[in-house]
Amino acid sequence: MQTTSLLIRKRIATLFFLFTIGFFILSGRLVWVQFVKGAELTEKAIQNRMRDIPVESKRGIIYDRNGNELAISVSADSVYVIPAELKRSGKEKEVAAQLAGILDMDEKELYEKITKNSSFVWIKRQIDPDKSQEIREKDLPGIGLTEESRRYYPKGKLASHILGISGIDNTGLEGIDQYYNELVGGTKGRIIIEHDAANRPIPEATHKYIAPVDGANLILTIDETIQYITERELDKVFKERNAKSAAAIVMDPNTGEILGMASRPTFDPNNYNDYPAGNRRNFAINDVYEPGSTMKITTASMALQENIINRDSHLFCPGRVKVGKESIGCSGDKAHGDQTFVEVVENSCNVGFVKIGLEVGLDTYYKYINDFGFGQLTGIDLPGEARGILVNKEKAMQIDLATMSMGQANAVTPIQLVTAVSVIANGGNLVKPHLAKQIIDNEGNILKQQETKIVRRIISTEVANELAGILEGVVSNGTGKNAYIEGYKVAGKTGTAQKVGPTGRYMDNEYVASFLGFAPADNPRLACIVVVDAPQGYPYYGGWVAAPPFREILRDSLRYLEVPVQDLPEEEKTINEQVVVPDVVNLPLAEAISTINNRGLQVKVSGTGNIVWQQNPKPQSKINRGAQVIISLSPFTGGEVNSEVTVPDLQGKSMKEVAKILSELGLHLLPEGYGLAYEQIPEAGKVITSGSSIKVKFQPVEE
Repeated sequence: MQTTSLLIRKRIATLFFLFTIGFFILSGRLVWVQFVKGAELTEKAIQNRMRDIPVESKRGIIYDRNGNELAISVSADSVYVIPAELKRSGKEKEVAAQLAGILDMDEKELYEKITKNSSFVWIKRQIDPDKSQEIREKDLPGIGLTEESRRYYPKGKLASHILGISGIDNTGLEGIDQYYNELVGGTKGRIIIEHDAANRPIPEATHKYIAPVDGANLILTIDETIQYITERELDKVFKERNAKSAAAIVMDPNTGEILGMASRPTFDPNNYNDYPAGNRRNFAINDVYEPGSTMKITTASMALQENIINRDSHLFCPGRVKVGKESIGCSGDKAHGDQTFVEVVENSCNVGFVKIGLEVGLDTYYKYINDFGFGQLTGIDLPGEARGILVNKEKAMQIDLATMSMGQANAVTPIQLVTAVSVIANGGNLVKPHLAKQIIDNEGNILKQQETKIVRRIISTEVANELAGILEGVVSNGTGKNAYIEGYKVAGKTGTAQKVGPTGRYMDNEYVASFLGFAPADNPRLACIVVVDAPQGYPYYGGWVAAPPFREILRDSLRYLEVPVQDLPEEEKTINEQVVVPDVVNLPLAEAISTINNRGLQVKVSGTGNIVWQQNPKPQSKINRGAQVIISLSPFTGGEVNSEVTVPDLQGKSMKEVAKILSELGLHLLPEGYGLAYEQIPEAGKVITSGSSIKVKFQPVEE
């Protein structure tokens, strides 16, 4: 009896022990499920019974400064599938076959997509209206349509590099659409529907619609008309010169507002995948280049501000100048002789600017070059802006200072240069360039107003005004004559820079031609830069390649803005009744006519062909405005046989000297390279007919 009682107690203790262990196991499992995995399991449960369909918001409209639409959002249907609903119907293969035919998709891939183990799957986004209508009519199980929006650019290619592109998920990928994506993109909405275990909608359960919030609207500083003018002229020079790339910017120098900005090659943002990716690169802000003589504007400003030089200071140019072991020369080693500072600028004299730069000194030069914003971001509201490249000050030597002073060695962007010249135009202040004028919500409330931001003062108003007058002389009397605009005073500077090749050495046959300036010179309204990379043909100088489109852009833009034509004083009118005849020998016919007409002269064409080989009156003679210049033509293949000519020896002569000698003989120059002549075809002494062409190869002078 005692043994039986003990056995019972043991059994009870064992049972209690097992019960206790089981209790703790269940309690642990409960804690694990409820507290450790609770959030995850709750989310899975919700996903299992909830159907969450996204509703895209519409991106805000992008306007130009006058309210013209540049980028809008349009509606398009997108197809999705609820795999659980489709599987319950048992018609997966049938649905895949029908959808593949409508949407032009591979049936096997489509089947795999619609049978995924997921609560929601996109099939195809933003389809054509006729396809969405066909899908609605078929009423396929588990297949639904939801309205999305996509970007549409009503002006096509216009301002494409500014506007950028947007992706299929309604996100800005490039351009200003990307920069202001958070404001312009809006907030997505949702449709939430609760289903039971059999995947049927529960009538009285959760049905929630969370409305999307459309994006804010963006008003740009861009003027659609000025943008069109800028792109029109850039297209002309880009195509005519068969350039690698080109850029132009028009800016209000007083406020920093960008009125026009274009790059070439270009693309249509509505169909951007049809173009090479490189076409979307914005040369105006993304790429750097050695500017050449346009950079001399900053050298001149710092020298004037530091009282190192004044407009009447004299500098002597023997054609070349020694800096340490190196020698730097003017174009063609031309010796300008004794010049005033004004003439140094007008002639774009390298020797003069090297001497000025050496007087300025490294410390002062770097102070000003940094103040002007080179080597830094301007802060323009576009993604991908380049900083530029400056020679390391710690390693810079006198030869570096000499080359920097004349526009080589450092690399800059077009936006940096037009911002720098605006300092001269607005009286000495560096202003921040910008593209957004206002950001407004859908109720018209202003969310953000872009104000003019003066970064710093760099030079005095007196120095800025004096330099503006000197730069006006560049257009009136110097290398920038092709930028002259009848009725307006124009200030500017040409630039022709050799390109640096992949090996780090300057290339013999590729240049960057540019023109930088503003108008009216005495009360600037617009600043502009035109840059053409690797223009083909001769001449390739900035004064010939970039100045003409600069002139056309500013002339039409000033007229559009109704800037009054300036009345000249009576004494200036008298002086301007006589004009200097330009030298158009060896120029293409179209360029010759344009050059002569820009001087206020008439043209009479004699003969056939496409190259000028004679003109009357002679270059540099003075005649009355409105008088006629007769130009005679000779085709490349040779003109009429009028007389025999002995080919002269052109060895060692500059391109200008060769062109003059051949034109006087009635012969025609086909140049190759630059520098001094070292080879010619036909050779010297050969007798040929007048009107024939002479191929002359040039090479730089070796020190």
